[in-house]
Amino acid sequence: MTPILQCKVLGKRYGAKEALSSVDLQLGRGRIVGLLGPNGSGKTTMIKLASGILTPTSGEILIDGKAPGIESKSLVSYLPERTYLADWMRVSDLLGFFGDFYQNFNQEKAKEMLERLDINPNDRLKTMSKGTKEKVQLILVMSREAGLYLLDEPIGGVDPAARDYILNTIITNYSENATVIISTHLIADVERVLDDVIFIASGKIVMTSSVDEIREEQGKSVDELFREVFKC
Repeated sequence: MTPILQCKVLGKRYGAKEALSSVDLQLGRGRIVGLLGPNGSGKTTMIKLASGILTPTSGEILIDGKAPGIESKSLVSYLPERTYLADWMRVSDLLGFFGDFYQNFNQEKAKEMLERLDINPNDRLKTMSKGTKEKVQLILVMSREAGLYLLDEPIGGVDPAARDYILNTIITNYSENATVIISTHLIADVERVLDDVIFIASGKIVMTSSVDEIREEQGKSVDELFREVFKC
């Protein structure tokens, strides 16, 4: 089966700055993968390349064997680090917008998640807290029947209770053939939901491993190993 994501000697530069360098990576399906590294390590650049927002400077990145483009965009559901939704919109407007824009958007799933969170579809975003806005955005992203979910710092700006809800939403709303990539520096909070991890620093892949291998072979948690590798 074709990997859902492949990077072949992938590089990305911003002028003289090298954000990613010679990245080789292959991810299978049905996994929750942590893309873990310090701030400025290249996590967001990697996510944006996979989503098609950025183009490589060198090498290539493939989604289900295809270069990012019209076909891959139907497979990828992307949650950016910052909220991009217009404050004047009601939640119901957003459901309609996503339904019109994405053929694989499941409105019923979105409504069920909103109801469980007691979020009123008639409320405007500008009346909501930052945490509630982020929950709405995550619900929209996870309500697409995608093959690859790219979540850039999905728990970075919310309280611990909201983090638990967000992580539970992630693990219960993707199919067995889909893969979720979670970019974060909050290792201890996400470790329980991860199947695999990618450590990245200064634009280079430092390590890839399954969480089980880390625990069994090194006798450490992912958080402990991360602190050891990155001396933090």
